[in-house]
Amino acid sequence: MPQKKMTAGLMALILSAALPLSHGAPAQTVTSPTPTRRAVLINMVREDCGSCHGSRLTGGLGPALTPRALKGKNPVSLKDTILFGRPNTPMPPWNPFMSDTEATWIVNQLMKGFPHAQ
Repeated sequence: MPQKKMTAGLMALILSAALPLSHGAPAQTVTSPTPTRRAVLINMVREDCGSCHGSRLTGGLGPALTPRALKGKNPVSLKDTILFGRPNTPMPPWNPFMSDTEATWIVNQLMKGFPHAQ
């Protein structure tokens, strides 16, 4: 019987559904990116993500990304959403532009209040 290929987004969705919900805990302890890369990531979130999630990340076409809005969300699922997007929605995959560790850093920052451009 031929085996069907599973897309990365579908795999992320399946894995995130199997994980228990976190209660606002960071996705994992992550070493902060270098100051230069951190500035690039902050700008990317503020400008690129902000174009859908609002310039203050309080929502728009996409949902709010404030600590209050993310409270109780599974941080691993959030990271996977950043990396692999959400099928059949405007949320694109960002994995061509950042690493798993960088996406985890972004989730951790969003959950405690995302920094402004430096």
